[in-house]
Amino acid sequence: MALTDHEMRHVAKLARLRLTEAEIPHYAREINGILKWIEQLGEVNTEAVAPLASVSNQTLPWREDKVTDGTMQEQVLKNASGAQYGCFTVPKVIE
Repeated sequence: MALTDHEMRHVAKLARLRLTEAEIPHYAREINGILKWIEQLGEVNTEAVAPLASVSNQTLPWREDKVTDGTMQEQVLKNASGAQYGCFTVPKVIE
């Protein structure tokens, strides 16, 4: 799949790029090179390759999923100005 100069103008317009007439063939060649490389990737046999969720083999530590209050309410509200009834107070935004 080769990108023509006309299609390159259209892509540049969609991407809101201002290209000169001299730059259009250059960028068309660059994009065509990228598209050829992607076509080559499609030719690679990946039958025996298992799908991955992540490229790293690192696992995250698990913890018990339970609801707590954090046991830090006093420390959190200590620097809040105007905290009342154990909550933050904010200006009214809806009239």
